[in-house]
Amino acid sequence: MIQSVNPATGELLAEFIDADDAAIETALAGAHLAQKDWARRPLEERCALVARLADVLRENKARYARLITLEMGKPIAEATAEIEKCAVTAQHYAAEAGRYLAPEVVASNAAHSAVVFDPMGVVLAVMPWNYPFWQFVRFAAPALAAGNGAILKHASNVPQCALAIEDAFLEAGFPRGLVGNLLVGPSKVARILADDRIAAVTLTGSTGVGSLVAAEAGRLLKPQVLELGGSDPFIVLADADVEAAAATAVKARFQNTGQSCIAAKRFLVEDAVADAFTEAMVAKARTLVVGDPLEAATQIGPMARASLRGELHGQVERSLAAGARLLLGGAPVDGPGAFYQPTILDGVTPEMAVFGEETFGPAAAIIRVPDADTAVDLANRSEFGLGAAIWTGDTERAIPLARRIEAGAVFVNGLVASDARLPFGGVKQSGYGRELGVYGIRAFTNVKTIWVGPAR
Repeated sequence: MIQSVNPATGELLAEFIDADDAAIETALAGAHLAQKDWARRPLEERCALVARLADVLRENKARYARLITLEMGKPIAEATAEIEKCAVTAQHYAAEAGRYLAPEVVASNAAHSAVVFDPMGVVLAVMPWNYPFWQFVRFAAPALAAGNGAILKHASNVPQCALAIEDAFLEAGFPRGLVGNLLVGPSKVARILADDRIAAVTLTGSTGVGSLVAAEAGRLLKPQVLELGGSDPFIVLADADVEAAAATAVKARFQNTGQSCIAAKRFLVEDAVADAFTEAMVAKARTLVVGDPLEAATQIGPMARASLRGELHGQVERSLAAGARLLLGGAPVDGPGAFYQPTILDGVTPEMAVFGEETFGPAAAIIRVPDADTAVDLANRSEFGLGAAIWTGDTERAIPLARRIEAGAVFVNGLVASDARLPFGGVKQSGYGRELGVYGIRAFTNVKTIWVGPAR
């Protein structure tokens, strides 16, 4: 059985039977047939339905946001913002797909030569629970605009979100079967991926799961885009606006209860401002409202599962035992639900768990550094490379520093976030391939050369 459990209360919300072989075959056959017809439709027609998806998301925003909150615990204000972000992204690709996919004429010895972008086919999307609508829509909006189909295999703890996503695409007018949904456990992913009707795979999730899927996709010679874990550095230099940096640091670490791949996790602060930054960050984090995620004022909800809370607490305890200093929190919240106190550790060093491992929850690690060069070196001392931030009063100085950081994105004096207009993805153990922007819509296309003779 696949279960939907409210992490704020432990209440069982719903149960679903794992899809059997017949259901899997129906979804694969339906997506394959629908995609062949979909790819032949004019781009303008496809984009019109992507635009309609934005309308459907907004029309059902309150219902979808509540579903996110009930299934994975995201504070309702953030869940509502997630749905709006999905709508904005759908609008973006509806408007820009024609430009992104326009044939590119290339001078050669041909009478005419050009590069065109053809759809690959049906893409398997293995999605996580932490942004249950956003992670799928950011892939699907461009992929469908480009003429592909999709099979969604969602995280097993958000099955109702998965069903709602499928219904949203149907309500928007997409052909039945083009966006299929399979409620299956991890053991059936390899079999689905191996089917000849699956052309490629996209996965957002842990590095361990990504490695397994990448190995299988590689064996099958199927393209893949992987967005995996992160341990993002947040560098604060001596000439930074400390108050602004601290305010953003709290949001960067504790949004979605700290359960985000691109949440800032390691705060590398120059000694000259370390005390002031730490004091400001702790003061601001102390005011965060922990409670019922359905309440509009709540800023910190439960972690998605009790097991995840246990893992985070273990990382915090091991780091304290290794010499870190506890400034705030550091323990589970008493009572029902998987709540954990907003936590800040100071005096963190590279050998500690909260530095070397991905901390997927509301715990921040402060590392004091003597200078900018040390900050960059420590930022890169990680197996991950997703996002990073630099805070400084000298933006000209920040650009060469940003070029030295091993990450898919570096934000200067701002909150690391994804944007439909800009490519998103990582390096090292954070994965490869890109979503969003022009690179995202071309990720699942066949980049085809067309050469017309005679040769010149």
